[in-house]
Amino acid sequence: MNINKSNNILYNERFPFSNKYDHNWILDNSMGPNTLWLTEWLCETIDLKADMRVLDLGCGRAISSVFLAKEFGVQVWAYDLWINATDNWNRIKQQGLDNKIYPIHGDARNMPFADGFFDAIISVDSYIYFGTDDLYLNYLQKFLTPGGTLGIVLPGLMKDFEDGVPEHLKDFWGQDCWSWHTVDWWKKLWERTGLVDIKVADTMPEGCMMYIKWKEAQDKVGKNPWPQDTAILKKDAGEYVGFIRLVANKK
Repeated sequence: MNINKSNNILYNERFPFSNKYDHNWILDNSMGPNTLWLTEWLCETIDLKADMRVLDLGCGRAISSVFLAKEFGVQVWAYDLWINATDNWNRIKQQGLDNKIYPIHGDARNMPFADGFFDAIISVDSYIYFGTDDLYLNYLQKFLTPGGTLGIVLPGLMKDFEDGVPEHLKDFWGQDCWSWHTVDWWKKLWERTGLVDIKVADTMPEGCMMYIKWKEAQDKVGKNPWPQDTAILKKDAGEYVGFIRLVANKK
């Protein structure tokens, strides 16, 4: 596919699949950092095959669901608490994917699915809102088929704070950021349960720079809800802020 770099302010050689999507659509529908960049990075480590049943947990405005259905041909259950299912259904139909994606409104802690229903569960930039609970993995894994894949990508810390929030991050660090942890913290949380085999636990190379590129694109079109974050992230330069990826198989 011929990508016009000059007309795509989100063009990034690191994420070729994401480059195919309209940057305004991504900017309007990402509820945090660039949803498609994060989804593409996560899916590099997951073996998705056509017609697999995939739960997109905490899907937001379902653009990750669109990406999964278009790029891998999977069936997606787009599940979210904050976004109305009808709104997501309209976005899904606009993409011609009404036979591939099924939007559902609901809480990640009280899901209506059958045990063993999904081949894969992914969560993009949302697992921090419910997955830090010590008991959550035990609840979630029951919806996976034996050997099924759980993959998450989320903002996190490259190292722990030594003495409270660093001065340069204080205007960035909201109360919801206390759910941010290091990759080692997440790995231990999952490993100790004995419920899954962890295949990948890593951080995005130059993840903070990717975050800055996203913020600069938002600034360029006047769609940055927290414009002060751009300068803060540049000052951090990846010392603390970045992205974390975990992929595991249910035992």
